[in-house]
Amino acid sequence: MYILGISAYYHDAAAALIKDGEIIAAAQEERFTRVKQDARFPENAIKYCLEAASITMDDIEQVIFYEDPSLKFRRILKTYRQFFPKSIPFIIKSLPSWLSKKLYWKRNLKQSFSMYCEAAVPKNKISNTTHHRSHAASAFFASPYNESAVLVLDGVGEFDTTSLWYGNGNKLTKLKGIEFPHSIGLLYSAITSYIGFKVNSGEYKVMGLAPYGEPKYVDIIKKYLLKIDDDGIFRLNMAFFDFAVSGQMTNDKLHRLFNHPPREAESEITQFEMDVARSIQDVVEEMMIGLAQNLRQLTGSANLCMAGGVALNCVGNGKLLKAKVFDNIWIQPAAGDAGGAVGAALDYYFDVLGNQRGVQNSDLMKGSYLGPEYSDQQIKEYLDSVGANYTHYENFEDLIDIVTDKLKQEEVVGWHQGRMEFGPRSLGARSILGDSRSQKMQKNMNLKIKFRESFRPFAPAILHEYTAEYFDISVDSPYMLLVAPITESKKIVMTDGEEKLFGIEKLRLNRSNIPAVTHVDYSARVQTVHPDTNQKFYDLITVFNEKTGCPVLVNTSFNVRGEPIVCTPEDSYRCFMRTGMDILAIGNFILLKERQADFDDDEKWKDEYQLD
Repeated sequence: MYILGISAYYHDAAAALIKDGEIIAAAQEERFTRVKQDARFPENAIKYCLEAASITMDDIEQVIFYEDPSLKFRRILKTYRQFFPKSIPFIIKSLPSWLSKKLYWKRNLKQSFSMYCEAAVPKNKISNTTHHRSHAASAFFASPYNESAVLVLDGVGEFDTTSLWYGNGNKLTKLKGIEFPHSIGLLYSAITSYIGFKVNSGEYKVMGLAPYGEPKYVDIIKKYLLKIDDDGIFRLNMAFFDFAVSGQMTNDKLHRLFNHPPREAESEITQFEMDVARSIQDVVEEMMIGLAQNLRQLTGSANLCMAGGVALNCVGNGKLLKAKVFDNIWIQPAAGDAGGAVGAALDYYFDVLGNQRGVQNSDLMKGSYLGPEYSDQQIKEYLDSVGANYTHYENFEDLIDIVTDKLKQEEVVGWHQGRMEFGPRSLGARSILGDSRSQKMQKNMNLKIKFRESFRPFAPAILHEYTAEYFDISVDSPYMLLVAPITESKKIVMTDGEEKLFGIEKLRLNRSNIPAVTHVDYSARVQTVHPDTNQKFYDLITVFNEKTGCPVLVNTSFNVRGEPIVCTPEDSYRCFMRTGMDILAIGNFILLKERQADFDDDEKWKDEYQLD
């Protein structure tokens, strides 16, 4: 039985295909269209999923949409009334599209399948679930647990912004919910906007900026912006926020509260922004732990599953792990709206149809390597078509030997191997790699490769058996969703003068023997690498370790700022040629930048991608 899950029309459109409870394929539409967070009908992702299973739409038993537009419209009507007359511009802007199109979601999906996929899908084969249920199902049913508490944290679904669940076997039960406009995700996004970053993508920057600051504004945030009860339930003071009725996240009242105007995008980042970032991060961590404690009391479960965009806050996840509220934590790697496609399909198969789950020895995500892959023949055909200079290696071990030598020489490697990752993290299939021991790697990668702000940290990819030697973490972290401290034995102790430095001054200091992946607070966003999910990546790091005595590489996403992660050989080649990368390892081919002809491109390509 094939079931197709779809998320679309807000951001991060995606498709996911399951067969008898197994996830066969999943991908975000942005990877094919090259439009960041593309929200349109995921025609390319759907076609890929069908091709991966060698089937057509006729073989699909049911199409499941990841949310309930009718319920969402009821919430919007409630918002119109609740904030009237301030909501009048919002009504004028949003109501026509709802009345003319969005309410008729099933008809629109049917028409889109006909137009883009040349498939006649009857209405009785199209159904839906709710937004937070999709998130919860993506976490629980894909997890390795047969029973678990489930916590969903995001901006907003239909009504819910936060929801608490309990999963047992093939059933998922909602226990509590917090409704719009009271939202951890939107609170964090509001502060993201206030300090000059883009909503729905700049939240990562706030998290990365926080360690440069001091928690000076925690008391102000907790006194004026929200009320947190003892059980973790919270309410925002909407007098300071405008996101419910306009495109503006905050208002002048909030700006006066902080006695500071909003930062202009791309302008200088000051100590004020760093301190605000640290303050909101600390508050959100407290809220996450409080809600988790509530959920533990409600369920008595030792296990926790998480999803929703806030579950991508890996610093908060790390603090939650360290608090030991639950014995075990599993976080859906595609925790955002794209993962709703997986959750919608799994929920239909298990909860709606009542199919039993098998023995859970591992999660269902297959390392999150669920996207397309390309054969050496396909890669060769493309490289030949653009006149690339390459060397083909029959033996992959020979390729690894060359690449690890280049990494030792502090060269930067584009690594394109196997199936593309599903979700926002590059996990060793579409990655840019570097030597974690290099003192210059973090700055060079940010400015010359990624074209992004210098303060942003990079993640370590480490052979899983060495994790405890380098990081203070007792669990695997295959999806790069947990931040942990560097172990004491790997730290470089600061002098008294260095300890007194503030803000970006901290950036130039080496804090460990893997400085390229050690953040200014001695932390790192850890990815543990396992041979059962990515043998090639594991082998690469193994050989690097044999040559250097270091089982850690810098791993960042294969893209430039504002660009979706690469998907095809063409995407990887173009990104390689447009940046300061030194080597591209794609399939069994190696390309050295020094041997390539001049790339027939101009700087206009930078305008293709909106800055995140």
